[in-house]
Amino acid sequence: MNLKRGAIFDMDGTLFDTERIYQQAWTETADDFGLKRKPELGKAVSGSSGEKILLTIPQFFPEVDANEYFRRVVERVRREIEKNLVIKAGVVEILTYLKENGVATAIASSTDTDAIIRNVKRKSLYKFFDAIAGGDMVTDGKPAPDIFLLAAKKLNLPPQDCYVFEDSANGIRGASAANCTPIMVIDQIEPLEDIRKLCAGIFYNMNDALAAVKRNEI
Repeated sequence: MNLKRGAIFDMDGTLFDTERIYQQAWTETADDFGLKRKPELGKAVSGSSGEKILLTIPQFFPEVDANEYFRRVVERVRREIEKNLVIKAGVVEILTYLKENGVATAIASSTDTDAIIRNVKRKSLYKFFDAIAGGDMVTDGKPAPDIFLLAAKKLNLPPQDCYVFEDSANGIRGASAANCTPIMVIDQIEPLEDIRKLCAGIFYNMNDALAAVKRNEI
């Protein structure tokens, strides 16, 4: 078996079934401002954080305050996650397998660190992770490579010795730019051809990704 020594996981849409909640919130928040819903906004910011999100919102809604729109999205998501936080299929299995085989693991999520820790503790996943890199720890969020480089550094590993499990195009771009091994586990959005070319593997669930890891296919 030729496993890499590190594995880095996105959180929303990868560990937890929360990306659909974000997508819904990005769309429904337009109602608060009396504006026509634009589902394309959620797709455009998926996997991003901070400055990029605030720059993207005006492209769809130039008439609203981007900070206030973003704040309301985050609040909508927080309320829903408190009621309904679901671990995605295969996540516990792959984390258990990696831990049993000595692979160091980290989370690299655009979400703030405190929220990451709160979520993984709620679902008893905290014990699986050796490091956490949150969106508030880097200046440039995904698709910049910074958060993946930080996660690899926290694991004391070179990026090229780390898998990255992601569901978003921006996450795959960032992982590729960091010279990690990008693995896409599709959630809400099918990857376009340019993203497919960056991936070492593309799967529809984490169980299939784990099977490929076991077979040394990625």
